[in-house]
Amino acid sequence: MDTAANWDFTLSNYDDVWRILVQVGLLLIFLLIGNLLRNIVPFFRKCLIPSALLGGALLLLVDYICKQFGFMLVDNHTMQVITYHGLGLGFAAMTLKTEKTKCKIRRSQTFEFGVLQGGTYMLQAWTGLAVTLAMYFITVNGKNVISYISGILLPLAFGQGPGNALAWDIDYSNLSQTQFYGNGSFGLSLASIGFIVASVIGVLHINISKSKGQIKLRKEKRTSMEENAQFAASNEIPNNESVDKFSIQMGFVALAYAMAFGIMCIFAVLSDFTNGIAWGFNFLWAALSAMLIKVVFRKLRKRNIVKREYINNYQMDRISGFAFDLMIVAGVAAIEINDIKNYVLPIAILTVVGTITTYFYIRKVAKHCFPEFQHEFFLMSFGTLTGTASNGVILLKEVDPEFETPVADLYIKSTVPAMLMVAPLLFLLGFAGKSLVNTIIAFGVFFLLFCFYTLFLFRKKIFKKKPKDDIDS
Repeated sequence: MDTAANWDFTLSNYDDVWRILVQVGLLLIFLLIGNLLRNIVPFFRKCLIPSALLGGALLLLVDYICKQFGFMLVDNHTMQVITYHGLGLGFAAMTLKTEKTKCKIRRSQTFEFGVLQGGTYMLQAWTGLAVTLAMYFITVNGKNVISYISGILLPLAFGQGPGNALAWDIDYSNLSQTQFYGNGSFGLSLASIGFIVASVIGVLHINISKSKGQIKLRKEKRTSMEENAQFAASNEIPNNESVDKFSIQMGFVALAYAMAFGIMCIFAVLSDFTNGIAWGFNFLWAALSAMLIKVVFRKLRKRNIVKREYINNYQMDRISGFAFDLMIVAGVAAIEINDIKNYVLPIAILTVVGTITTYFYIRKVAKHCFPEFQHEFFLMSFGTLTGTASNGVILLKEVDPEFETPVADLYIKSTVPAMLMVAPLLFLLGFAGKSLVNTIIAFGVFFLLFCFYTLFLFRKKIFKKKPKDDIDS
């Protein structure tokens, strides 16, 4: 039988032909509406609330209203898939960028930035678990108020955004022993609140510090020539090739993500343990694959086999920005209100505890380790570790629009040490979900690592050690 004879593009084949396009179209349309809303309402603009967050919240509201009339506008499964892949694709594009350092940076500061990120993750992990472990033993009508494991989603939601919080929320929801029923919405709700925390608290910090004379806002002084320089560096492939330069960039991102998928498939067949950790870390494998591609191209350039620069930083920024914007809109829209209505109190407590502890920890480290640009460093770090890198950059540009301080370069260079410092948390996620005892063990490990990282960051003060002048230009 010729199956092609039954094929058409009408609504009878909606799921096969139209569903993904309609859902992506909804994301883009509501992203536009969110941007319009941000420009119309001064409060949203002054608080630096991302347009993607506003668009996602509005889409969630419209979908909720539609459901009251029996019509489903948003396909939650599709939104969750887009959120998951948006994180991986965004990390691949962000990592593929070539490093172009403007400022002189001490090697110790690069490592310290990575340790701070690891320390903040561990802080969020053990404080989040402390909250939910304590609440777990409170029962109402013979049932536990919250699952013991749910607090571990705090560093994933605050530190990494919706993608990873969604993935592990669903993993824990599928484990009967956790008695957790977030179904993705718990982690997505925490991540969405994290964007608001990053923006609102960051803006409050800027305004309070400015009123005290602690921050002097720098003015943007970029000329049109400098503006054009960001679009193409010297010796890059031209735009008038037989294939568009943007298509080349997308090809590199696709290659990195394909390599990441290959890594996940290999881990999946090795053992049950490696299969358990493979799929939740698509962003990590994408970043590592992108690093490998950069190393290979660097070697080919040195041997003069490849004569031109193929990766364009400006376009990679646009790709990662697009992926993260879609991820945020989809992540918020994928929240199922019925799944979180019983978790409102735990989410509120986790948010308050996570915000307060993260704020004061980063503030102390910024003062001690980076006194010469402590406010710029704090804003970048706090925005990134409660929202995403985009939130951090937005806050940084409010006080340092020309990136005159080395904070932005530090963030790029600290990627590898940060991955190493965060790795224990990531690899204990599967272990912690197997039982209450495992969760308590993980809690102890996170607390000890937090103490160790913090001791390292404050070693100069504790041991009265003078820093070496180890410049890495």
